[in-house]
Amino acid sequence: MERYLNLSGHSGIRAYQIHDDAIDIQFDGGSVYRYDHRHPGRDAVTNMKQLAQKGRGLNTYINKNVRNNYASRLR
Repeated sequence: MERYLNLSGHSGIRAYQIHDDAIDIQFDGGSVYRYDHRHPGRDAVTNMKQLAQKGRGLNTYINKNVRNNYASRLR
């Protein structure tokens, strides 16, 4: 996984892994969730990938737009 830059300094996200049709997000507590083209959908995953690479806004986007609409919990 790639470390999330957390440019705001207040994110609850530690790291991410980008796949062709999904993104895995590791939160500060250690839990890892997969978001894919089914849940929460292609547009949301595309936005999440862009925010992850920018290092800013990903946690806010998840909280406001995605919440518990993830494909699976990996750990």
